[in-house]
Amino acid sequence: MNSQNPKKIFFVASEAQPFFASGGLGEVIGSLPKRILKNAKGEFSVSVILPLYAKINQAYQNKLVYLASTTTKLSWRNQYCGIFKYEENNIKYYFIDNEYYFKRDNLYGYFDDAERFAFFSKAAIDVMLYLNEIPDIIHIHDWQTGMLPVYLRTLYYHNEKLQHVKTIFTIHNIEYQGIYNYDQDIIEDVFGLSMNDGYLLEYQGHVNIMKGAMEASNLVSTVSPTYAEEILQKEFAHNLEYETKRIKDEGKLRGILNGIDKVFYNPSKDKALFANYDKKNFLNKTQNKLELQAMLNLPVDANIPMIGMVSRLVAHKGLDLVKDIFANLLQEKIQIVILGTGDTYYEDYFKDLEDRYYNKLRVIIAFNQDLSRKIYASSDLFLMPSKSEPCGLSQMIASRYGAIPVVRTTGGLKDSIKDFTLENGNGYTFEGLDAKEMLEVIKKALNDYNNKDLWQKQVETVMNKDFGWSTSAKEYLKMYEEILEK
Repeated sequence: MNSQNPKKIFFVASEAQPFFASGGLGEVIGSLPKRILKNAKGEFSVSVILPLYAKINQAYQNKLVYLASTTTKLSWRNQYCGIFKYEENNIKYYFIDNEYYFKRDNLYGYFDDAERFAFFSKAAIDVMLYLNEIPDIIHIHDWQTGMLPVYLRTLYYHNEKLQHVKTIFTIHNIEYQGIYNYDQDIIEDVFGLSMNDGYLLEYQGHVNIMKGAMEASNLVSTVSPTYAEEILQKEFAHNLEYETKRIKDEGKLRGILNGIDKVFYNPSKDKALFANYDKKNFLNKTQNKLELQAMLNLPVDANIPMIGMVSRLVAHKGLDLVKDIFANLLQEKIQIVILGTGDTYYEDYFKDLEDRYYNKLRVIIAFNQDLSRKIYASSDLFLMPSKSEPCGLSQMIASRYGAIPVVRTTGGLKDSIKDFTLENGNGYTFEGLDAKEMLEVIKKALNDYNNKDLWQKQVETVMNKDFGWSTSAKEYLKMYEEILEK
């Protein structure tokens, strides 16, 4: 490939750090493009297209440069499409402005999300055409951008400029698919397609935007190799297994493990921590624990092992396993700190338990990045008993901060954490959906904690494990080169 005339990659996604993020997708879009550009050594240029939400991080509000405005036609609507630009580290970020769709309190969860993100997907293509920035590859993420390859296959099929554009669709979580009624109101009135093209989106009698993206894209990837295998099975695929098997049979399915942004998550420089430390000298890690204990009004004692959990409080995070053994676990010499929001059922359950075990348990019902990093830095163990986990970033962040992960071997957890009993082990693992098995593993870890020499070695091992983007970025570049040769 020629670095004099680099190939263009456009990421199109519904969120990205540091502008706005609700979870793992935002973290990935915040860090992956930078790494792709760095590894590409001039062979690719990278741009990102995002919606301009009202919730944009204030630090960037005045840094966006207005470029132009155009109109995006969505069925009978002619919608304003403002184009703003921000450039950093040779990556161009384009923001699509439309206050009717994006000036809202939250990113998602509205009755007209199908229309909002169909507009965004179509406007992204219009912006590329308007700016005459025609990419070689468009890399889209999750169902919110899933209409983009569908539009390329239908409404833009005869546009000569777009004839050679390749598309990759990455599934970050197959649970959220963008499912709507299959009727004229959606296909024609909302999406502006002909009913003849409805077959692209039809799945089991409904419109399924994720299925449409999988069908219309050149390649489909998931955020870990194990998850790419798991979504072929009914229990993981959330009813999409017929489609996942089909694209697997077509040779269109890949799995690449996510990484984390090692500059953002860096215990030696992280301003959120009480005291900084690194993998060569992590004595200050204990200082973080003492300060967090004091802050949360827990007994201040360096020798009490602390287990951290930073998680959405929902069933698929394995919280029923935790519930089954919690009273038993809290008999141990231990402290547990849980941070997260989710189903009121779990929120209430853990808060009630906190009242009963006030000397050992803290439950903070919040989404708080500053506190989450304090918990990573203070914890000795980090618990992730997920039923399913497409990739998981928390186990990687915990490792970076020297909190040893205890995980169930599913999805990206299986790909990133190997049990200490195995070669190159870097954590504690259990396999089944069995609370007793999990309890035994945690008790083994607590026992190991009392062997200070062993524990120190294990913390060192975990902190030395590189979960940055470099390996994954090479895999992505390989995939980009493969798709361009087709």
